[in-house]
Formats: sequence, structure tokens, C-alpha cells
Amino acid sequence: MKTFSKFMLSCALCLVTYGVQAQDSRTQVIDNGGSGSYKAIMTSDSSLPTHTIFKPQDLSKFGPAQQLPILVWGNGACANSPYEHVNFLNEIASHGFLVVAIGPMPGEDEVKHELTSSKLLTDAIDWAIAQNSNKNSIYYQKLNIDKIAAAGMSCGGLQTLDICQDPRLKTVMICNSGLFLNPTQAMDGMPMPKKEKLNSIHTPIIYILGGETDIAYGNGMDDFKRINHVPAFVANFNVGHGGTYAKPNGGEFGVVATNWLLWQLKGDKAAEKMFAGAPCGLSKREGWVVDKKMIP
Repeated sequence: MKTFSKFMLSCALCLVTYGVQAQDSRTQVIDNGGSGSYKAIMTSDSSLPTHTIFKPQDLSKFGPAQQLPILVWGNGACANSPYEHVNFLNEIASHGFLVVAIGPMPGEDEVKHELTSSKLLTDAIDWAIAQNSNKNSIYYQKLNIDKIAAAGMSCGGLQTLDICQDPRLKTVMICNSGLFLNPTQAMDGMPMPKKEKLNSIHTPIIYILGGETDIAYGNGMDDFKRINHVPAFVANFNVGHGGTYAKPNGGEFGVVATNWLLWQLKGDKAAEKMFAGAPCGLSKREGWVVDKKMIP
């Protein structure tokens, strides 16, 4: 489990090429493909070597009539590898999403801790949109470029808030994170938007936190308190800063995140019940403490 001390690590420069045909290079099946209807796979892509991709294994099921919404992801510690989050991200992909995470695909003996930039999230969005219109891409007309979410854990959540103003986003998901109440506590190189940045959020937003023992709890709850202009949901599960990402299918965090995205990006009515209603479904799920604004 990472602590904020790892934000001190040096920054790696990344180059992204959009015009190259998307082509799988390395692949790995995680958690038997996930629990969703579309068994997923983790893969690298020669046209986006700076990122890792999680996608349904069989893309033939997708096309203009059924397209994949897009999630871009920033890692804990702003690390240049999603190795801590592969179960969680794979689970989301198995429900019919394309997930593009910062950092090359992790190998068995390969962990990259280099500090990354928020720009890599927008690079991922740019790449996905370009691939959807590229006739030579395996993603041609298979992506729903009008349904894009940004999310991240810890420092990756700060990266997400750093780009929250992007007009292409339809929802934002902040995990074990929040803008600093006391910026002097931050480490060098971290994205450090001021609390006023919350006014730039133009989409529904969810905070998924690890309860009072989560080192980001105070920051995240303060964010939620300040957000009054867009629908906002906060969910706490008392597991601390590490969440449940490494558990099979991402554990409880995987359940909540997947249902939020199914609702926000696919209009799934069953998923909506987890967050809407009085009481909402998640409030009745063991271990969760929730609050919400501008959500019925």
C-alpha cells in the first residue's frame, strides 16, 4: 500500500502517437476475465505505449449499435503503472467499458513508480477518440466518445480533479482522494489544484473513500461538503487508504465504481438504484456509509 511519500519520485516523460493503428502487443487475463457479461483482458497497444488498456476480449460484439463507454484512470502515487488496480479496472471493463490507465502494462517483475502528469489522462481521451474514427483501428466505431469518465486513486484522484473541466467528460470518480485542505502537507510534484477548482466540475461526481482511517478522508469529505452545483455522492467503506482494489474483481470498491459508471455512462436503471432513492441501495449494503446531493 502506497503512502504519499512516493509522490516524491521523479517524473517520466511520455510520448503518445494517435495516428498509428491500434494493435494488441501483450495480453493477460485477470480474474478469469471479470464478473461482467463481457470477459475482459488487460493489454498493451503499440499505438499507445504509455498506457495500459482493459477491454472486452471479444470486440466483435460492439459496433455503432452498441459502443463501449470510455474510462481514463490515474494511479495511486501518480505511479507510471496500474499494477495496484488491475483487478478493479479489469472488472469495470468486463461490464462493457474501454478502460485506459496511465502507465505501460505491468509485468510480473516490473513496477514503475515514476511520477506522472495529469496530461496523460487527456492523452488517453485524445487517443480513444482518434481510434474510434480510424478505419484501420480495432476500435473503429466501437467506442462511445460521448460517454467518457475520468477517475483515479489517491494522487490519481488529484490528477482527475486537475482535468475535471474537460468538456468531454460525463462523470468524474475520485477514489481515496480529495483536494488538500493544507497544501503544505503535499509532496513535490503532485497536482495541487486549489479548492476553487471544484467549481470547474460540470458533471456528476462520486467520492469513494476508505473511511476515517483513510489519509484522504478529510480532504475528500471537505470536497463533498463544498460541491453544491452538480450531483454528488460520497461513499465510505472502512478499509483505509488502500481500498479493496486488489481483491477479486476489485472487491467492494469494484462493485460501487462499476455501478456508478453503468448508471452514468450507460443509463442502467438497476445500477441507478444503488445511488438514487431514499434510502439508496448502497446505504443498505453492509459496511457502507453514504451521503449525496442533487440525487433523488
